[in-house]
This record gives sequence, structure tokens and C-alpha cells, in this order.
Amino acid sequence: MNEILGTGKRDFLKGAAMLGAASGLVAAGAPPREALAQVLETGIRPDSVLAKIRKEGVLRVGYSQTGPWFYKDAKTGELGGIYKDVCDRLAREIEIKLDYKEVTFANATVGLRRGDYDLYGSSLTYTMARALTVDYIGPLYSKGSLLMIHKDNAGRFKTSADFNDPSVTFSVVAGGSEEPRIPILWPKAKLITTTGQVALGAEPVRAKRADVWMSGDSDVLLFAKRNASWAQVIEPDKPIDKRPNTWAVRYGDPEWKNFLDFWGAFVVVNGEMDRLFAHHMEKLGAM
Repeated sequence: MNEILGTGKRDFLKGAAMLGAASGLVAAGAPPREALAQVLETGIRPDSVLAKIRKEGVLRVGYSQTGPWFYKDAKTGELGGIYKDVCDRLAREIEIKLDYKEVTFANATVGLRRGDYDLYGSSLTYTMARALTVDYIGPLYSKGSLLMIHKDNAGRFKTSADFNDPSVTFSVVAGGSEEPRIPILWPKAKLITTTGQVALGAEPVRAKRADVWMSGDSDVLLFAKRNASWAQVIEPDKPIDKRPNTWAVRYGDPEWKNFLDFWGAFVVVNGEMDRLFAHHMEKLGAM
């Protein structure tokens, strides 16, 4: 009993001393948050990204251009988009700066695993192959895919079922989540790939070297809107193959992953993701 009381007394005195030290730091001009951080043990490993960004004040974020999620303004060159806004909100709330690094989809997970950035903050749709190499967050959102053709072929294609034919050639960007799905959904069709950003997958359709471009529903709708002179979307109100769409981090950092998982759940539950989606789709003219 005396031992228990003795231990409690020692812990109390230790806590009082630590709080006294914190009060001294505040009085000396240290911000209250920094003072408290020196007193309280968080249990976060010092080599976790979460600890590093709090110490250094900077988070490196990789992204690929895919409107409305992450895009550059054609006139100003400034970054914008749904996930760009979410990244900015995250940075404000944990009081850090962001260092953005552009990368193609084909190298998105490679750059993350290599350590070029600590968060892939662009639109990364789930595939099992990707999940074997990087750790998905959330998810923050979900989206399906749509098919886009040249208007000259409007009489040939009416529904998604019309594309399962040996005479049909699909176009998709290399590394895109649709690439491994096309042989499963349309096993009789052929497939060609392009390199670079997502929208480049539409170029073979414009040039009539391919019959159909498959990409994320919002990406296709925006592209078709801007290229209405020749582009036509197949069944625009019926997205196919809906899957989680979200961010990714490296495996092996549970503190960083858990922090982002629950913060991501917060922006989903409070409606922020739906609000941002509607805002950017309207801003870019798709709604």
C-alpha cells in the first residue's frame, strides 16, 4: 500500500515538475503548442513521417494531373482541384507547408516508394497490383469509369457491351487503373497505351488509331466537354466498374497511415469531399 502511494506521489511530483517546466517555456516566449509538445509523450516514432513533418514543417506531396482532382490552370499555371484543396486543408490544420512534386501515373507509386515524396495526394483508384506496393488511405472518395469515342463512330457504338469485339481497340494511359481492367471487362478487344498524363489517353481516339478511351468518369466528362467538336461519351449517366479513389503512402509507417485514415474519415463524414467535388465540377464546366 505504501509502495503504491509512494509511486503515485513520485508520478505526481514528476508531472508537476514537467508542467512547471512547460509554464516556464511559455513565460519565456515559446508558443503553448510547442511547450506542450515537449511535455507530453505521443508514442510516435521519430522516424515516422508524422513526426518528421511536425518537426521540419514541410510535407512533400506527389501528384499527377487529372481534373477535377488535381490540375493546373491553363492561364496561370496554378494548381487546383478537389484533392489539392484537401491537401491544403490538411496542411493548414497541422500547421505545415506543402512541397508539391508532379509525376506521371506510370511513376506515381515508384516515386512514392523511392521516397521522392511522403504522400501521393492525387487521384489514385484502387487496384490490387497497386495495393501490393503502396498503402491506400481512407478511402476519401470513389469513382467509376466512362468510355469516350469519336463522334464519327456514334452509329457503331451505343452501349458498353458493343466494345467486346476483336475489331475494337481501347486506348488508356500507361499505369492507369483501367489498364488491367479492360482485358477482364472486354476480353475480346485489343488495347494500346500512351505515356504521360491521363488525358493523353484520348489522343489515339481523336486520331482514329483507337476506337475508345476509358478513364475515370469525371476525367472523361470534363475532357468531352472541352472537346465537344469530336468527342462523345457512351452512357454518361452509367459509370462502370466503380472503385475506391484516394491517396497513398508507403508501407511500414503505421502512425502516418493511421493519422491520415482517420483524418480522411473526418472530411468524408462532414461532407467536405462531396462539397469540393460539386464545386470543382461546376467550376470546370461539367455540371
